[in-house]
Amino acid sequence: MIEDEVSKEAIKRTMKALRRRHLLEEGAHGPAFAALLKPITLQGFEWKEKAENLELELQQCYKAQSRLSEQLVVEVAESRNTKALIQEKETLITDLQSEIEQKRDECCQLKESLDEKTKALDVVLSENHALKAQLEELMINVRNTDAENKLLVDRIMSEKLEAADKINEISMMYEDLRVRCQINSIEQLARQHVDGVIRQNEFGFEDLVESTVPSVCKHTITAHAGGCGSVLFQWNSDKLITGGQDRTVKIWDTNTGLLSSTLNGCLGSVLDLAITHDNKSVIAASSSNHLFVFDIGSGRIRHSLTGHTDKVCAVDVSRVSCRHVLSAAYDRTIKVWDLQKGYCVNTIISHSNCNALCFSMDGLTVCSGHVDGNLRLWDTQTGKLISEVSAHSQPVTSIYLSRNGNTVLTSGRDNLHNLFDMRTLEVCLTFRANGNKVASNWSRSCISADDNYVAAGSMDGSIYVWSRSKADIVSTLKGHTAPVLSCAWSGLGKPMASADRSGTVCIWT
Repeated sequence: MIEDEVSKEAIKRTMKALRRRHLLEEGAHGPAFAALLKPITLQGFEWKEKAENLELELQQCYKAQSRLSEQLVVEVAESRNTKALIQEKETLITDLQSEIEQKRDECCQLKESLDEKTKALDVVLSENHALKAQLEELMINVRNTDAENKLLVDRIMSEKLEAADKINEISMMYEDLRVRCQINSIEQLARQHVDGVIRQNEFGFEDLVESTVPSVCKHTITAHAGGCGSVLFQWNSDKLITGGQDRTVKIWDTNTGLLSSTLNGCLGSVLDLAITHDNKSVIAASSSNHLFVFDIGSGRIRHSLTGHTDKVCAVDVSRVSCRHVLSAAYDRTIKVWDLQKGYCVNTIISHSNCNALCFSMDGLTVCSGHVDGNLRLWDTQTGKLISEVSAHSQPVTSIYLSRNGNTVLTSGRDNLHNLFDMRTLEVCLTFRANGNKVASNWSRSCISADDNYVAAGSMDGSIYVWSRSKADIVSTLKGHTAPVLSCAWSGLGKPMASADRSGTVCIWT
């Protein structure tokens, strides 16, 4: 731009100088000038044309220069923006490079950690393979041990059976010797005969009391802490005996609902009770694997019968003699005890645990109910199985012999209560109710003194009473707030007693 202006000024000064020179020479050198002017004029015209052309070109150059200046401004602005953008990009690149360096460092650390983890994993895998090999060896040893255990169990069971057979043979030999000794004494035979007559009169074969259907709860007794699993009445009496989780046996007056006496000494929970027919001794089956024989008069323990290796859940006394006692435990054995001698005289081994049992009327047969749902009859002297029947689809929980000895009541976890004929083991009647649900494996049901009614407790705290003649429910007693575990009917026809899992006992009339 500045160079163009300088050129223009130089041209103007040159033109002015030429004009002044022309004017000066025009006068002095007019003619010559005129002669000379022609070519100069021609050249001036040419120069003028050239100058005009140059001016046009100059204008075009100015226009081009302005356009270029505008483009230059735009390009400069764009260049500045580009420069700023480049600076931002460079800053970003710098940040990215630093971040890349950090990531590279982190990647190196992760790679090192990965290498360490890989090495540790290799070690763990090698240890795992070693442990798998050890486990396989242990599994093989366990299988071998299980096989050996099965063989040992089978051997022990066979040895137990042989030992039981030997004990039974010895017991039979002893009984034969005892009978031979007794034959020598006519006086003893006479006493035994008289005792048998008196015992039949005790049972009430001649005069049976008519039982009444209970409807009212006369007394509610908080009998035992932790629960009460067994109740029974003294023979031909309204005195009630209870046993519970607090390891005590208690005797109650059902007329007043008051406690008469407490028998202490059990080492475990009382699961079942039995009483001799002279009402002098109570036998308690305990979870401590023992049977405790209490003298009711003194409250002391006469015998502690040991021999079972698991909890004793059922006990009964012979109807013929007060000296023979039955017991069943969760060691798959049933034992016959002699209370006069204070030890076991016979052992019966079963393939299923027994939950309940009773003597037959003649004392020669054991009736037992088992976890596999079967009802079995055993010979008390030989220990041999007489007969067997499937009584329930689930475990048998209770067995109760009728007063005349012809029928036996069984209850099961299938919530059925069956009456069996003792001679044929056929079902005479089946009692059931929609709401009746057996509460435990040792829930005891009962038959009334006149054999006309059946009573059983339920999980909902109710007691259902069925009539044998109607084969239907005649009463539903509600008074318990916990599952009922045991029922018992007095030999006098009334009252009836029930016990629940909370330790409450109800007396019904």
